[in-house]
Amino acid sequence: MMIAAGVLLVIPIVALMAVPTYTKVEPELFGFPFFFWYQFLWVFLCSALTYGAYRLTLAARKNNGGKR
Repeated sequence: MMIAAGVLLVIPIVALMAVPTYTKVEPELFGFPFFFWYQFLWVFLCSALTYGAYRLTLAARKNNGGKR
């Protein structure tokens, strides 16, 4: 479970480090260039992925008897 939690935390890092994939204007969403709404979308995705990693870590600790 801890590996899955680590993967969830690495996903946004890798996605946001791949700058050439999102440095463009098209497609626009409600008049906002792709770059801006893509970055803003990752605010919510990072929160969800971090929460998922947190829950997996809690479950792993519970199954391990609270040991680190």
